[in-house]
Amino acid sequence: MATLTFSTSSLHTKTLARKSVEHFPCKTLIHLPKSPNFESLSSVIKRKTLIGPPIRSTTTTISESLSTTTAPQTLKSRLKNGETLYGLFLLSFSPTLAEIAGLSGYDFVVVDMEHGPGGISQALSCLHALAAARTPAILRLPDSDAAWAKKALDLGPQGIMFPMIESQKMAKKAVSYCKFPPNGVRGSAHTVVRASDYGIDNGYLSNYEDELLIMCQVESEEGVKKIDEIASVDGVDCVQMGPLDLSASMGYLWDPGNKKVKEMMKTAEKGVLKKTGKGGGGGGAYLSGFAMPHDTPEDLRSRGYHMISGAVDIGLFRSACVEDVKKFKMKSADSDSDVDGIEIAKDGDEKYWSE
Repeated sequence: MATLTFSTSSLHTKTLARKSVEHFPCKTLIHLPKSPNFESLSSVIKRKTLIGPPIRSTTTTISESLSTTTAPQTLKSRLKNGETLYGLFLLSFSPTLAEIAGLSGYDFVVVDMEHGPGGISQALSCLHALAAARTPAILRLPDSDAAWAKKALDLGPQGIMFPMIESQKMAKKAVSYCKFPPNGVRGSAHTVVRASDYGIDNGYLSNYEDELLIMCQVESEEGVKKIDEIASVDGVDCVQMGPLDLSASMGYLWDPGNKKVKEMMKTAEKGVLKKTGKGGGGGGAYLSGFAMPHDTPEDLRSRGYHMISGAVDIGLFRSACVEDVKKFKMKSADSDSDVDGIEIAKDGDEKYWSE
């Protein structure tokens, strides 16, 4: 019988060292149950409903997705419906003031590149602000030429105003600057400019003539003489009266309320209204104008104006500032008698606050 012997020297005692465990007191471990009935996180976490504009389908164009909604009325369509529109001139080129004007309820805002300090780039910022407030913008050009008209129209305003139009020929040229060939001479970049939603609006070329308000400004004696011819030009939607330049052309720069200036204004108004009728929409241009201290918005409306600009942003701010300072100084003067009897402390505290 075989015997198996084991050498004890071949067996060594193995010491098992306990592995230390690191502790992270700031870290919490969450053990999720391994139950087959465990719900997914999407069902455990309460969903938050986000309210926002609908996302357009990638398979349809923007113009198609908007076709089912009612398009807002344009200035042009509102005039045709017999409305009288009230607006503001923006000379500051402040997008903040533009947005405030829009939110205040004005029917339109004229961004004035003729007398304001800004150009095309600054006007664009104002158009963005007005679009956010859903208020139509009109751009008044610095000069009535094709280059300015082209750059302004590419920004996509609802209206464009040409200054110092004095004849039927000038009015026809202004209209031609607003239309693409063969109806006009406007340069075309309609596939990439803001006016066509950067080429996304497939209906732009079909609709732009119907939606754009073309305004010719008559502001000289020469222009008044030809105003009926200007108002009858096909494509001229509004004749904008310029009382300040008109008074200057007549030698009454400092007196726009002069009797002779008023008579000239009435002559101009009759020349436009006989083409359209006092109610407007008679086939010619609508009458548009500025309110003046001697000629209020209500006065203009009573005489057949359908677009009335009642104020200028800088003028409103200036008047508010002057009035604010005036109130303070008047109250300060009234309170002087109250502080005369105050004993001035040696440390000068009273003197400091009184200053």
